[in-house]
Amino acid sequence: MTKPSTSPLPADFAHVKEWVFDLDNTLYPHHVNLFSQIDKNMSAFVAELLQLEPDEARALQKRYYHEHGTTLQGLMLNHGISPDAFLERAHAIDYSALLPHPELGEAIKALPGRKFIFTNGSVPHAEAAARALGILEHFDDIFDIVAADYVPKPAGATYDKFASLHRVDTRHAAMFEDLPRNLKAPKALGMRTVLLVPRNLDDVLMERWETLSDEDDHIDYVTDDLAGFLTGVLG
Repeated sequence: MTKPSTSPLPADFAHVKEWVFDLDNTLYPHHVNLFSQIDKNMSAFVAELLQLEPDEARALQKRYYHEHGTTLQGLMLNHGISPDAFLERAHAIDYSALLPHPELGEAIKALPGRKFIFTNGSVPHAEAAARALGILEHFDDIFDIVAADYVPKPAGATYDKFASLHRVDTRHAAMFEDLPRNLKAPKALGMRTVLLVPRNLDDVLMERWETLSDEDDHIDYVTDDLAGFLTGVLG
């Protein structure tokens, strides 16, 4: 495969009028590790729901996440839970680790066209995180797991629903994500695809499917600096 580029060519993005961003580990960097709090909350929820020991609950949570895209989807399919209580519990976290990022805000604001957050999390979580970063006001809307009828990325139908709901011409769109598998459907829809990776990849514990491989020919660009990349997109 041809390796994805790390330096954006403005010409590659000149046609883009719809900018779509994942939230966790994308709009804020991986090292902030906000997701670790969510992860612990989800494991605790599974342990209490199914009366499991912590290690068993975590193993089951991770299996559902891997097999179904989210722990929530696995719990809904296998145990028929109501999603509201789960989402509220999962996102009961401390956002103080997120600091205002004015450079990112200015870069997003400068992009021509509409900007969206597209997350497997909830709208309240996305709003809280984006507000802490000082970038919430620059987005036109948030498409969350509720809007997706609880069917998470990477399901193709969820991208179709997002595009239909917001009348997004995917041939004039770009998507930014931290998980390679979540960029397959956008690429198939004609979007420009950008993968966000941790700055010090060797210092981050990630599963194999969470990292870029030689099979990921659906990814156009890779970056560890979203603000810098967006600034480069505009030339």
